[in-house]
Amino acid sequence: MANNLKFDDDLLDGETIHEMMAHKGGLTYNDFNILPGYINFSVHDVSLETKVTRDIKIKAPLISSPMDTVTESGMAIVMALYGGIGVIHGNFPRPEDQAAEVLKVKRFKQGYVMQPHCLKRDSTAFDMIQIKKNFGYTGAPVTEDGTVGSKLIGMVTSRDFDFITMDVAGQKATPISENNDDVTLGTPITEIMVPVEKLILGNINDSHETTQKILKEHRLGKLPIVNDSGELCALLCRSDLLKARDYPMASYDSTGQLLCGAAVNTRETSRITVDLVVEAGVDLIVIDSSNGTSNYQIEMLQWIKRSIQRFR
Repeated sequence: MANNLKFDDDLLDGETIHEMMAHKGGLTYNDFNILPGYINFSVHDVSLETKVTRDIKIKAPLISSPMDTVTESGMAIVMALYGGIGVIHGNFPRPEDQAAEVLKVKRFKQGYVMQPHCLKRDSTAFDMIQIKKNFGYTGAPVTEDGTVGSKLIGMVTSRDFDFITMDVAGQKATPISENNDDVTLGTPITEIMVPVEKLILGNINDSHETTQKILKEHRLGKLPIVNDSGELCALLCRSDLLKARDYPMASYDSTGQLLCGAAVNTRETSRITVDLVVEAGVDLIVIDSSNGTSNYQIEMLQWIKRSIQRFR
């Protein structure tokens, strides 16, 4: 619309971009000043949304460098929360370390937590303490064999577990029952958990809006998501809904997880890295190389497109 405005020729100064480029000479930033034009819209009408790939959109045109040591999970999380995307560098001792960083990003802010840490039927209080110590989670679902996809039998939440406070050595604990039975490292998790019969559950076939409504109406901290056979599929967390409110521009994938990229080099061993970061849920792979004029980048790109269906 602004392009249709007419101006007095005496008010015009300099050259248009087309006139400047028509000289076919080299230019640096010191050779010209960019003068603003006139606008007829408000700042609220401005959209910086852009495409990174055909299928990936971000609301802020910010992508971190794939260079060594620039971006790890902490920076990638912040980049995605503010509308951009971070690319996890590839300079780790092991490919598994880079995949672990990708997984931290994908698990940080989710609609569904697709791979929650689970306990199994014969787990003990010590196992729950280790999950809290190593990953910061104060609750966990309990399934038959301790994996997602197994039948859900109960849930340990922070309200159940707050009464278990072991010392630094992990040898003592406060009582959790009225008859003063002490909690020990071997206390069965089945004595602590809320059994599945008393849990409010969501179904994997329900819409995201439906499961969010269940979570809010029942004031739950975590909502287990199961299939028709009662097998655990995911978790929906109240904290994730609050984070979504605080970061309206955050970059999400189709399941509500933060977008994350990963850098790989062109060595043959990088194919292992590609498989690991894809398994961790990476959305974008950047081929990082100091030389862009070799066949190795093309060969790696062709291999990725042949091997990874969703990157074709």
